[in-house]
Amino acid sequence: MTVLTTEPDAVPAGEEPPDTGERHRLTAVTGLAALSLDAMASVAYGPEAIVLVLAAAGAHGLGFTLPVTLAIAGLLAVLVASYRQVIAAFPDGGGSYAVAKTHLGARTSLVAAASLVLDYVLNVAVAVTAGVAALTSAFPALYADRLWLCLAVLVLITGVNLRGIVESAKAFIVPTAVFVGAIFVLIAVGLFRSHPASTATAAGHASVVADNATSVGVLLLLKAFASGCSALTGVEAIANAVPSFRVPRVRRAQRAEVALGAVLGLMLVGLSVLISRFHLQPVEGVTVLAQLADASLGHNWAFYVIQFATMILLALSANTSFGGLPVLLKLLARDNYLPHVFALKADRQVHRHGVLALAVIAAVLLVFSGGDTNTLVPLFAIGVFVGFTIAQVGMVRHWRLDRGPGWRGKALLNGFGALLTGVSTVVVTASKFTDGAWLIVVALPVLVAAFLAVHRAYARIGERLGLGRIPEAPHRDRSLVIVPVSSLSRLTSEALTAASSLGDEVRAVTVCYPDPEDRAHLHALERAWAEWNPGVPLVRLTCERRSLGRPIAAYAREAAASEPAGTRVTVLIPEAEPERLWQRLLQNQRGAVVAHAVRRETDAVICRLRFRL
Repeated sequence: MTVLTTEPDAVPAGEEPPDTGERHRLTAVTGLAALSLDAMASVAYGPEAIVLVLAAAGAHGLGFTLPVTLAIAGLLAVLVASYRQVIAAFPDGGGSYAVAKTHLGARTSLVAAASLVLDYVLNVAVAVTAGVAALTSAFPALYADRLWLCLAVLVLITGVNLRGIVESAKAFIVPTAVFVGAIFVLIAVGLFRSHPASTATAAGHASVVADNATSVGVLLLLKAFASGCSALTGVEAIANAVPSFRVPRVRRAQRAEVALGAVLGLMLVGLSVLISRFHLQPVEGVTVLAQLADASLGHNWAFYVIQFATMILLALSANTSFGGLPVLLKLLARDNYLPHVFALKADRQVHRHGVLALAVIAAVLLVFSGGDTNTLVPLFAIGVFVGFTIAQVGMVRHWRLDRGPGWRGKALLNGFGALLTGVSTVVVTASKFTDGAWLIVVALPVLVAAFLAVHRAYARIGERLGLGRIPEAPHRDRSLVIVPVSSLSRLTSEALTAASSLGDEVRAVTVCYPDPEDRAHLHALERAWAEWNPGVPLVRLTCERRSLGRPIAAYAREAAASEPAGTRVTVLIPEAEPERLWQRLLQNQRGAVVAHAVRRETDAVICRLRFRL
C-alpha cells in the first residue's frame, strides 16, 4: 500500500533548504523579550501611580494599595484571557483593530487603530525619556544633554529593529531577564523581612502623603485603579504582532501572552504586598521601586543593580512599539487606510517604512517635549484603554455570533472586562484632561479622518483603474515617438534606434533660443543632421525664454491633438549613466527637467533611456 504524505520535498545533498523567513521570526521566548518590554517596565511606575493617588487619603488610603492592585491583576487576567482568544481568532495580527473591523464596523476599527497608533508612538517617547531620566538622576551632570541622549537612544533602538525583530529580541533578552530576575529576588527577600533593611534612600526627602487627608471614597479608588492601569500598557502588543512569530504562530503567541500576564501579575502583586508590609510612603524625588529595593535588599550593590536594570529596561521598552506598530500599519495599508508603502517588507521580515515612520514621529515628540517625561506622561495610556474597551466589546459580539461551547461564560468575561476598561478610559481621560489629555481627544478624530481620506483616495484610484473588473482586450494603436536631442552622439543614435523599435513614427525635436550663440549651435546641428541623414526629421522648437521642458511638452500636446484619435504619444528621453556614482554630480539633469514638464502638462508616455557609459 502506498502512503501519501504532505512532507516537503527533500533537499538535495549539499544544498541549503530554501529560506522561508522563519528564522527571522520570533519564538515564544524571544517574542516575550521583543514585545513585553513595555509591560514589564511598567512595574517601575504602575504601583507608584497607585500610591501617589491614595496618598491623598493619608496613611489610611495607602492601606488600599493591595486591594486596588489585586483588582488590576484581575483585569490583567481578563485581558490576557481575552487576547489569547483574539490571537486565535485573528492570526493575521492587528489586535483590537482586527476585532473591531470584523465585528464592530470600519469606523470603530479605525478608532481602535488610531488609539493604538497614538499609544505606540507615545510609548516610545515616554520610555526613552523615562530611561534617560533615570540615567540623569544617577549622573546629574548629564541633565543638560538629556534631549541628545534621548535621540541617541532612539537611533540605537531604531537601528537594531531595522536589522529584524529577531535581532532586537536577542539584543534585549538579557536586560529583560536581569530586570525580571532582580524584581523577583527583591520580592522574595522582602517577604522574609519583618522590617525594612534600610531607609537611606528616602531619608531627607519630603513625604507626599497629605496632612489633611481626605476620606477614601469610590472616586478616589477609581482614580487609583485607573492610574495603576498604566501598568497594563503593552498587554495587547503580542496580539498585534502574531505574524512576527514562527509557525505555529498562534500557539507561540498565546504562550508568550500567558507568560507575560503571569510574570507581570506576580510582579505587581508582589510589589504591592511589600508596599503594605513595609508601610511605605511615597516621597519626593525617590521612586517607590527604589524605596522597595532599599527596604528589601539594603543600600548596597544589589540596590544599584535594581536601579540600573530599571533604567535600561525603561529605555528599551520602546521596542514593544517597534514590534507591534509596523504590523498594525501593514494591516491598515493592506486595507487602503494608509499608503501601501507601509505594507512592503524588507529583508529579515522588517517593515522598514513602519519602523522609520515611528522613529521620526517619536523624534519629533522628543524635541517637542525637550526630553522631559512629565510633558508626555499626561498623554500616555489613554489610547490603550480605548483599544482595550473596543477589543473586549468586539469579542463579546464574536462569542454571540460563534455560540461555541461555553460562549456565554466567555462573553460575560469579555463584557466585564469591557466595563472595567471603559470606566478606566473615562476616569483617566477626565483626570488628565487639563494636563494635556485633550490633545489625544483631538488627535483621535483627526487621525481617523486621515485614514478615511487615504481610503477615499485609493477608492477613486481603484475606480479609475477598474480594479476588480475584467478589462478590455489589449490592442495595438498607432504610436508617435518624440525624441529630444541637443547634439549628435552615440546616445542620439541609440535613442533613435530604440524609438524606431517602439513607434510607427519618430520625430526628433530640439529647442532653439534667440541668442546668437544658440542659433549658431542650432545651424551646426541641422547641418550635421542633414549629413548624417538618419531617416528621422529634426523639428525645431523656437522658445523666447530659456525653458527646456515646456516647449517639448507643448509640442507633445499639439502632436497628440493633430494625430488621429487613439494615437499614443511617447516622449523618449535619452540619458547617459556614468560609470561612477559621484560622476552623476557632473550631469546637467536636462532629462529630469523634460520628464517633469511632460508629466505635469501632458498625458504622453515618458520613456527614459539610460545609456551606460
